[in-house]
Amino acid sequence: MEGKEEDVKLGANKFSERQPIGTSAQTDSKDYKEPPPAPLFEPGELSSWSFYRAGIAEFIATFLFLYISVLTVMGVAKSPTKCGTVGIQGIAWAFGGMIFALVYCTAGISGGHINPAVTFGLLLARKLSVTRAVFYMVMQCLGAICGAGVVKGFQGKNTFTSVGGGANVVAHGYTKGSGLGAEIVGTFVLVYTVFSATDAKRSARDSHVPILAPLPIGFAVFLVHLATIPITGTGINPARSLGAAIIYNKDHAWDDHWIFWVGPFIGAALAAAYHVIIIRAIPFKSRS
Repeated sequence: MEGKEEDVKLGANKFSERQPIGTSAQTDSKDYKEPPPAPLFEPGELSSWSFYRAGIAEFIATFLFLYISVLTVMGVAKSPTKCGTVGIQGIAWAFGGMIFALVYCTAGISGGHINPAVTFGLLLARKLSVTRAVFYMVMQCLGAICGAGVVKGFQGKNTFTSVGGGANVVAHGYTKGSGLGAEIVGTFVLVYTVFSATDAKRSARDSHVPILAPLPIGFAVFLVHLATIPITGTGINPARSLGAAIIYNKDHAWDDHWIFWVGPFIGAALAAAYHVIIIRAIPFKSRS
């Protein structure tokens, strides 16, 4: 889900890593050069059309994500009998399936973040500049607000409000600490999957194993929703939580809203640190 491609050249690794048993990776490897970190500030981006095109892509993707996902939540919530709806599994598929489709559509334009927590994690890993990260987050939040607003327009104010507006809150029987923990772990799973699925070195090493990066990312979103919908309704995306909260605009949604920013950002930071320090060991590599 990165916006920039990383160079991979054919050759032999000086220090080969352990490969899966029984695969051609043990004998056929590729040399990989670590790309330089993105600059913290890149003013030149502001004069590039591709920069604004990427922001528009993030806006549209997050708009569509909120529209489909919140509309699915509305359909389940307002039904008198859950047997006649897609249920929790259907909601999870709506979120995961939309992320799969939208990441696939926008990865080549903006990197397909569609989530401020993903953008924050990639920023910490120096995969993009602060300028681009802030722009992406603003566009994602605006897209989410518009998406939730369209759902409210279709459902009607009374129906939308009576069934919760798709807003994230900590469910009865759970503490705020439990909700925060669920958001941290859930976002860690998502952002860790993003790093793994888009790792250029892994793609070079395991080129004999075809993989479509949006697939594991969407599947991670699906699984996290299955686990945490009963706890928080599953945020793991501050833009999604903000868009629904603004359009719903009830006190109890705002009471818990901080959880859906603090939790995802902590989870994203932990995933970035785990990938960079433990998995890739980048701080311990000598740079030539």
